[in-house]
Amino acid sequence: MSRLFLGLISGTSADGIDAALVEFPDTPGTAGLRLLAARTTPWASQLRARLVALGQGGEPESLDELGRLDVQVAVAFADAALGLLEAAGVAPGEVAAIGSHGQTIRHRPHGEAPFTMQIGDGSVIAERTGIATVADFRRRDVAAGGHGAPLVPAFHAALLHSPQEDRAVLNLGGIGNYTLLPRAGAVRGFDTGPANALLDAWCQRHTGADFDADGAFAASGSVDPALLQRLLDDPWFALPPPKSTGREQFHLDWVQARLAGHESPADVQATLLELSAATAAGALLAHQPGTTRVIACGGGVRNPRLLERLAARLPGVAIEDTAAYGLDPDFVEAMAFAWLARQTLAGRPGNLPAVTGARGPRVLGVVHPA
Repeated sequence: MSRLFLGLISGTSADGIDAALVEFPDTPGTAGLRLLAARTTPWASQLRARLVALGQGGEPESLDELGRLDVQVAVAFADAALGLLEAAGVAPGEVAAIGSHGQTIRHRPHGEAPFTMQIGDGSVIAERTGIATVADFRRRDVAAGGHGAPLVPAFHAALLHSPQEDRAVLNLGGIGNYTLLPRAGAVRGFDTGPANALLDAWCQRHTGADFDADGAFAASGSVDPALLQRLLDDPWFALPPPKSTGREQFHLDWVQARLAGHESPADVQATLLELSAATAAGALLAHQPGTTRVIACGGGVRNPRLLERLAARLPGVAIEDTAAYGLDPDFVEAMAFAWLARQTLAGRPGNLPAVTGARGPRVLGVVHPA
């Protein structure tokens, strides 16, 4: 088997398709793995707008539209993979498999018939790239009674665990999520709530920019304590792990319903940023108070204001990003899905039951042969 695997993911923010080409060692572990190439491919604007609307709880116009979107997303993922390989000078035949997360448009791990739905047909990706494709990673975990998320903690644990200190890996994507890595004991992980999703959406609505560069918009306002408390009063934040969430829970209508009506846009942005910091810090203090180091990844590491507020709420905790460990913070999740594809082809589990709540370890994903 080739040692090259390619991971693809578009997260909650749907701000682009991250692709990572990873070389793994011959042994089952991760020691010596290398990120050979990575890049983000933007979505076509109309397609992105539709995906964001569906991810926030919107309904497809018809079954036909859902079918078309499934193919359109797959084509975009395949093109992102091929574009990365061309830029890297690597032939598709040299890649053992693609691990594709797909685009989440609904996540309902509770209820009488729990389900999670990521579109981007793996058969189309395999057909267009000529590379075996593993997709639908989350569904098997949900079928086994889990949340199907987060799945990246198993990868974090393989790379970033230390027997010398209690660590936490914090992914600041559209939704924030932790991997708790105690010196000894079980790895745990869970979502903390919105990280960038609300910040990006509010910024786009009021400034036209896709994101709040350097947290400048938030820094121009002041936190509204009353609004912050109304946001924090949402019952989801008090749920115990395992827990996961997405845009269908935290979206601009959710924010709008909690506004008194007199807040300035900049003050709301500052308060949403404080919400992201407060929920991430509070979750860590509640579930691993002895943590001495937080290792951050995801788009939020580019927001110094967010990191400042997180640090202020976690005095005495070292906060750094994954670049200190040789991992590009923008592509850790894409690398994780390359690793998950490798796990699947080797017949090894990809989930951590203590994280997702599944009944046991499971080999994840559906393999679409080349």
